[in-house]
Amino acid sequence: MTGEPILEVRDLCVDYGLGDRAVRAITDASLTLRRGEVLGLAGESGSGKSTLAYALTRLLRAPGVITGGEVRFHGRDGSLDLLAADAAELRRVRWNQISVVFQSAMHALNPVARIDAQLTDALRAHRAGPTAAQRTERAAELLRLVGISADRLHSYPHELSGGMRQRVMIAMALALDPEIVVMDEPTTALDVVTQREILTELLRLKDALGFAIVFITHDLSLLVELADTIAIMYAGRLLERAPARALFEGPRHPYTAGLLDSFPALHGERVRMEGIPGSPPALTALPTGCSFHPRCAFALERCAVDFPPTTVPAGDSAGRLAACWLHGGGRELPAPLARSLGRNL
Repeated sequence: MTGEPILEVRDLCVDYGLGDRAVRAITDASLTLRRGEVLGLAGESGSGKSTLAYALTRLLRAPGVITGGEVRFHGRDGSLDLLAADAAELRRVRWNQISVVFQSAMHALNPVARIDAQLTDALRAHRAGPTAAQRTERAAELLRLVGISADRLHSYPHELSGGMRQRVMIAMALALDPEIVVMDEPTTALDVVTQREILTELLRLKDALGFAIVFITHDLSLLVELADTIAIMYAGRLLERAPARALFEGPRHPYTAGLLDSFPALHGERVRMEGIPGSPPALTALPTGCSFHPRCAFALERCAVDFPPTTVPAGDSAGRLAACWLHGGGRELPAPLARSLGRNL
């Protein structure tokens, strides 16, 4: 069950570089994360998913620059605009209330430090009260929480499997009982069996501890069972947002439909997979209008001129949003896009 909004992002813009040489990486991104919700951010590599996630947590590295928007966090200690927060306010929020699981566990973990040192470092940095013995006990508890024996506290990262390293990263993210966990491609490079084990464990922990998740991936098939809501990104813009099952059964944006058609259904009639023609545009040379229109089979003349507003498609509830001119002016949706995809993954 999801509850009241815990994170509200409005018109967020991010550039890489400054002045005349700046490149717009995120344009007017708006989304809402609710308590206990899993929000999936999906799209091709380079679409802006990680940039958006690190911007809303104020972890964006140079030359990335947040140039506009608002990110309001409604935490247990009150509301805070993260983009206007000073260093002391951010320190109180990071890891205590918003934590991050970075993309590569092997590179995110310190290769020359034992697991106990890395877990207790996070506790010592953000909570001064516990003793060394209490921090060690908490580290052991965290490992058990994610399904790892406490005797692994004295292991080095290279002595753990890929799945175990990823579980350690999740344990570190949960060390201070955060309200939001941002996960950047947490199952990349893991085999499918380990992926499923990690995702099952993650959902169990979410239900037990009550935190919300922003889950970043380029693999839509991962999100069908994991996410409550999915937001689709392309060339730095959010093109569609919908409840996960509704998005899989009937996308409202041609790009989403193309992504869904690019991986096979596991049941039903055998059909030929179709990729999306062309390649994503370079951020230094974005097309005018909708950035997807050069690759879109349903593009209208207007698509090459103006970027469409984000609206609720006709016949849909307020839980669905799409930025596409096909939904304007009472126009009937093209049959290939309007049909239910009926995927049972």
